[in-house]
Amino acid sequence: MSTCTTCPYCGVGCGVIASPDGTIKGDAKHPANFGRLCSKGSALGETIDLDGRLLAPTVGGIETGWDEAIGLVARKFSEAIRDYGPESVAFYGSGQLLTEDYYVANKLMKGFIGAANIDTNSRLCMASSVAGHKRAFGTDTVPGTYEDLEGADLIVLVGSNLAWCHPVLHQRIAAAKEARPEMRIVNVDPRRTATSQLADLHLSIAPDGDVALFNGLLAHLATTGRVNRDYVDAHVNGFEPALAAAYATDAAASGLSADELAIFYSMWAGTEKVVTVYSQGVNQSSCGTDKVNAILNCHLATGRIGRAGMGPFSVTGQPNAMGGREVGGLANMLASHLDIENAEHRAAVRAFWGSPTICDVPGLKAVDLFKACADGRIKALWVMSTNPAVSLPDAQGVADAIANVPFTVVSDIMARTDTSDLADVLLPAAGWGEKSGTVTNSERRISRQRAFLPVPGQARPDWKIISDVAAAMGWAEAFDYKSPADVFREHAALSAAMRPFERDFDISGLAKLSDADYDALAPVQWPVPAEGKGQTRFFADGSFYHADGKARMLPLTAPAPVASGQFHLNTGRNRDQWHTMTRTGKAPRLGTHLAEPYVEIHPADAAALNLDTAELCVLSDGNNSAILRSLPTDRVARGNLFAPMHWTRQRATKGTVNAVVQTGTDPVSGQPALKFGRVSARRFGADWYGFLASQNDISMSGDYCAVARTDTGWQAELAGASSRPDAETLLSKLIGPLNGSISVFSDAATETQRIAHRMDGRLTALLFLSPKPVQLSRAHAISAIGQDRPAVSALAGRAAGAQADPGPTVCACMSVGLNDLKRAIADGSATVEALGDCTGAGTNCGACKPELQGLLLPAPTPAVAAE
Repeated sequence: MSTCTTCPYCGVGCGVIASPDGTIKGDAKHPANFGRLCSKGSALGETIDLDGRLLAPTVGGIETGWDEAIGLVARKFSEAIRDYGPESVAFYGSGQLLTEDYYVANKLMKGFIGAANIDTNSRLCMASSVAGHKRAFGTDTVPGTYEDLEGADLIVLVGSNLAWCHPVLHQRIAAAKEARPEMRIVNVDPRRTATSQLADLHLSIAPDGDVALFNGLLAHLATTGRVNRDYVDAHVNGFEPALAAAYATDAAASGLSADELAIFYSMWAGTEKVVTVYSQGVNQSSCGTDKVNAILNCHLATGRIGRAGMGPFSVTGQPNAMGGREVGGLANMLASHLDIENAEHRAAVRAFWGSPTICDVPGLKAVDLFKACADGRIKALWVMSTNPAVSLPDAQGVADAIANVPFTVVSDIMARTDTSDLADVLLPAAGWGEKSGTVTNSERRISRQRAFLPVPGQARPDWKIISDVAAAMGWAEAFDYKSPADVFREHAALSAAMRPFERDFDISGLAKLSDADYDALAPVQWPVPAEGKGQTRFFADGSFYHADGKARMLPLTAPAPVASGQFHLNTGRNRDQWHTMTRTGKAPRLGTHLAEPYVEIHPADAAALNLDTAELCVLSDGNNSAILRSLPTDRVARGNLFAPMHWTRQRATKGTVNAVVQTGTDPVSGQPALKFGRVSARRFGADWYGFLASQNDISMSGDYCAVARTDTGWQAELAGASSRPDAETLLSKLIGPLNGSISVFSDAATETQRIAHRMDGRLTALLFLSPKPVQLSRAHAISAIGQDRPAVSALAGRAAGAQADPGPTVCACMSVGLNDLKRAIADGSATVEALGDCTGAGTNCGACKPELQGLLLPAPTPAVAAE
C-alpha cells in the first residue's frame, strides 16, 4: 500500500510516493518534481525507524503521562503570564511544522496569550525576502512559478548553490538548458560551487557585494534605455530616488572586474525573459533586505515581473516556511498576510478567532528572543521541532540562554538533541509519515503530507499537543479541533473573512472542504478564491498591495567593505545533509559523501597557516572555537572560508560551526548574518590522528571526534593534541569494554598502530592510529565490520588482490566512489551519461552530476567534494 505525500526537506516541495516498508519514489504527477527526487528524498525510507525516538512525555528526565505533562506546561505558562505578563513567555517553532501546527501555535500565542513572541527558524532562512517583498509589493508575495525557470532565456542565480540545496530545481533547469542550449545561466556567488558547472558565467562576487552589483545594473538599465517607462510611470513609486542611489554606487564594490560587470549587465539588460533566483546568500546577511530590494528594483524598472519566464524568485530553504508565513508564523506578522501594526487587521483577526485579546506590537525575533532568554526576560519557553542550540548564531550562547530559562518545553520526534538536552519537559511529536497536514512550497503550491505509518508510542501531532495545552490553560472551546482538516478549514475560512482587506493570500475556495476532500486534496497553487479562478502569477497587470496600488522602488546604499584582518566565514549546507542531521543522520549512505565537519580554505591561505590537506583547522571568533577538517581548494577566494552548519555536539566534539558566527542581524528583517562570520584560523597541533569503524555506538572522546552512521554500524574520525593514548585504552573508551579478542599491529618506522576487536568470530571494531591524517580505504574497513575476516586483512586498510578500492563516495545513491569514476574515465567514459551507464553514478537522483561533470573537465581537474 503506497501513499502520495510530500518530502519533508527543502522548499521545493517534491511529491513522494511512500510505503510502510520504506520504499520511496518520486511522484511523477506532482507538478513540483514530476517524479524527481534528490539524494535526501530518495533516502527517506532509511530514516523512519524508531531508533532514538521520543515515545513518551518526560518531566525532569522521567517518563510521565500526557495529562501530567500537559497540566504542568499549562500551569507554568499561566503562572509566568500572571506574574510577569504575556511577553514573559515565548514559542520558537520550525519550518518543518505543518501549516495546521503553525496555525494553532500562532492562534494561541497571538490571540489568547496576547503576545507576539512566536518566531521560527524560518527567521534564519527567508525573513529578508519577506521584508523585501513587503517593502516593494506591499505583501509577502512570490510573483512567479517554477515553470518560469524553464521558460526563461536567462537565469541569474544569486547566493544559491541550487545543485546542493535545491537539487530538483537544479535538475529542472539543467533539463531545460539541455533542451534549449541557447538558455544562459549566470551564477553569482563568492564561492565556486557545484552549481557553477551549469553556468555560462560565474561571478565570484565579494561577500555582501550584491547591492553594489544590482545598483550598478539599475544604473546601466537607465543609461542604455532599458527602463520600461510606461510600466514605471503607471505602477511604480520611488524610481528617481532609487536611480539616484544607484548612480552614486561604485559597482566595483561588488568585487567584480569592469569586464565581468559589462558582460553581466549586457546579458541581463538585453534579455526580456530573465528570472533572478536568490536564496540564503542574499538573505543571511546584515544587509539582506537591501539585497532583495536591489534585485526587485531591477525587475520593477523593466516591468519584467509576473509574466511567463521572467521575474524575481525567492527559493525557500525549508519545507513549510511559506505555510508558516501564511498563518503569521513570524513575530512581526499576523495570519493571512496581515500586519500586527494595523489596528483594523488586528480587530478583524481577533473577531474571527473570538479571542480575549490580541497582540498589538511585534514580538521578539529569533536572535532577540534568545537574548531575552539569556537576560531573564523569558520565564517560559516552548521550542517546537527545531534545534536552536545548533542552528542559531552564537550557538553556545543560545544553549546557555535556553539553560537560563526557568521553564523550557521541547516538543520533538527525537529523545536527544542539543536543545532537548536543556529542557525541563519533553513532549513526543509525531514525525513525517505519521502525521497529516499541508505544506506550501516556494511557488505557493499547497501539498498534502499524509500518514502512511502508525503513530509510535504516545506521540501526538503538534497541532494536537498545542491544542491540549491551550485547553488546559482555559481555552478548550477555541481549540476543540478533532482533526487537521478542522484546523485547515479554519485557516482557509480566516483568509475568506479577510478578503475585504484585498491581500494576496486567499484560499477561501478551500474553506468548505469535506474531510474526504481534504484527504484527497491535490497540489494546488494559491490564490484559490471561492469564486472564479486564481491567478498563476502576480503583478503583470501592475496591481500591487500598497495603499495606492503601486510598487515601491527603494534607494539603497551598498555597505562599505569591512577590513578586519580576519577570515570571512561563509556557512551553508552539504549536498546530502539537512539542518542538524536529526533525520538525515540516520541514513548511512547520506553520510558517505562528506562524513565529518570540514572547512574549505584557499591553498595560499592554507600554506600561510602551514596547514596541509586533511589536517585540522581551528576557527575562533574570540570566544568560541570549532575544529574542522581542512579542505584546501580554489573554490573559495583568498581570505574566505566555507564550512557546513550540520554538525551538533552529539555528532562532533567541536564541530558546531555556528558557535563561531556572531549575532549580527539585518536591521529590517532581523535575519542573522549566518554567511558573514569573522574568525581567526590556525592549524590544530595534532599529536595523533585516528579512524574507527565499529559495530556499536561510539562514545565521543578526545579533542576531535566526529561520528557518523555506516552500513555496518558507526565510524569516527579522531585526533588529539596530547600524546597518543594506548590503543586498547582508547578503543575501550570509545566503544565500551573489550570483551572479545584483540589483535594489535604496530609499525615503529611509521609510528602507526592498528587494532581489531572480534566477538563470536566476527569483527566488531577496527581502530587505526597515526601521527598524520589516517590514509586508508574507509569503505574497506567499514565493510569488514560484522564479517569473519582475518584481522591482518581488515587492518591492511585497503582491498586485497584484484578487489578495487572504490575511493571516497561521490554518488551516495548508487555507492559509487571517486576511484570507480576515475577508472571509468580512464576506460573511455567521456560524458556524464557514459559514467552513469558504466558505474550507475548520477542515474537515481542526479544530485552528483555536477561533480561528475567536474571530473570530466580538462586538466587541471578541480577537486570534487569527496576529495
